Amino acid sequence: MPTSPVRRALAEALAFLLPVECAGCSAVDVALCEGCLAQLCASPSQQVVDGLTVRSALVYDGVVARVIRALKEEGRTALARPLGEALEAAAASWDLHGVIVVPVPTSAAAMRRRGYRVAELLARRAGWRTQRLVRTTRRTADQRALGIGGRAANVAGSMRARGVAGARVLIVDDVVTTGATLRETARAVRAAGGEVIGAVTVAATPRRISRGRERTGPVR
Repeated sequence: MPTSPVRRALAEALAFLLPVECAGCSAVDVALCEGCLAQLCASPSQQVVDGLTVRSALVYDGVVARVIRALKEEGRTALARPLGEALEAAAASWDLHGVIVVPVPTSAAAMRRRGYRVAELLARRAGWRTQRLVRTTRRTADQRALGIGGRAANVAGSMRARGVAGARVLIVDDVVTTGATLRETARAVRAAGGEVIGAVTVAATPRRISRGRERTGPVR
């Protein structure tokens, strides 16, 4: 698919703001080259995680994974713009009128390390107004070091929601791996009286997509 003038202009703007190598392929003098930018065009997939409908814009692999890691671990926040566009496309089949967009909460340790909330930043770059209505109530270990069972046990009962009673809620995160964090966020919202219409992420790991993947159709 040819890259649009708007996306080319975005790539040039990123290069001006961040005069570094491409986040996707390490090409010099460009923050995100045209080829890598094109790979961030959404190709949504859908999966159901314990009754929670999760839509993801991209597969967390290759260029996509490198760009997301650059956003999360290298402070390259300008990359949130094209990733946010992909996130918005993944949620396009939902009617978000009257829906509260709630990012997965950021741990205190991650906030200290980065200085910004990744899921919230991505949601805002998607054009959505977010509300921090879910918070963590206890310390949890870094999910990256844990397996499937360990991730679920690590976050179980770790969140609490407020101000969602009677509201329809869309949950937002950057990547879905096992779905443990999204499940816990949804549990907290439901426990506080909210209705979770689904969750949307920029990317899903190949393992998650390969398990009972359902190509996206209209979401009801």
